[in-house]
Amino acid sequence: MTAIPGVAFSGSVDGHLRAYASADGKVIWDFDTAGPYKTVNGVAGQGGSIDGPGPAIAGGMLFANSGYVTAGGMPGNVLLAFSVDGK
Repeated sequence: MTAIPGVAFSGSVDGHLRAYASADGKVIWDFDTAGPYKTVNGVAGQGGSIDGPGPAIAGGMLFANSGYVTAGGMPGNVLLAFSVDGK
């Protein structure tokens, strides 16, 4: 889990990365990371379970890796980058 003022981010083994309002715990954002991705280096990318450290947040970006096979999780191999403006 990673927190910034007002929001806590957490991934789950179902592949979802969610943002929770720190005031009441309600989900305010949900992104399903499981699935194929076009990557910048041309290697086939696949998201899966998120079962590790919380995402990194820096410079207005959120970075999360997706794909863990530990304890029966879904495999994957991507590092995803999110920005506030969606670019």
